[in-house]
Amino acid sequence: QVQLVESGGGLVQAGGSLRLSCAASGRTFSSYGMGWFRQAPGKGREFVAAITKNTYYADSVKGRFTISRDNGKNTAYLQMNSLNPEDTAVYYCAADLNYSDLLRGRPDYWGQGTQVTVSS
Repeated sequence: QVQLVESGGGLVQAGGSLRLSCAASGRTFSSYGMGWFRQAPGKGREFVAAITKNTYYADSVKGRFTISRDNGKNTAYLQMNSLNPEDTAVYYCAADLNYSDLLRGRPDYWGQGTQVTVSS
């Protein structure tokens, strides 16, 4: 069982930056693929970024967001730069040993989400 706890969300002006953190429980964190997804009001949950042996990004965030992880701290991060109002959403951390399931948006584990609001 893996528990994921996100932090770092908040209100930021357009053009600003935020760094989200996802703290994971468990002793085998390094074996898990980690991902970030988001859900804007009235829309479905969408893939943002993932880190396995490689990193993957949605086209909408490529060049602005960076996913990383610190296995010693059991934590994954999402650095978000050049934020715009279209990035406003609840951001969810996700984890799975099966990288394909993670990238398809069907991970075994989800965090509770953290709100990111970008004002214009």
